[in-house]
Amino acid sequence: MPKRAEVEQVKSEYVTVKTAQALTDRSAWTWRRDAYAGRVASVKIGRMLLIPRSEIDRIMRENLRPALAAK
Repeated sequence: MPKRAEVEQVKSEYVTVKTAQALTDRSAWTWRRDAYAGRVASVKIGRMLLIPRSEIDRIMRENLRPALAAK
């Protein structure tokens, strides 16, 4: 049986699509579609689809718009 600390670490590394939606304002269906298409890494456990936090960070980095230079 895994130790509680190990379980908590895994829980903090992965989030549900609903949580990913709340963190990014990107729809849960978009997260699901991208996961099933292989554009986003994911883990499927039973009916639950989990997204690694690193993927959320990657999506946010890739869509970062630079600030405009001050005039």
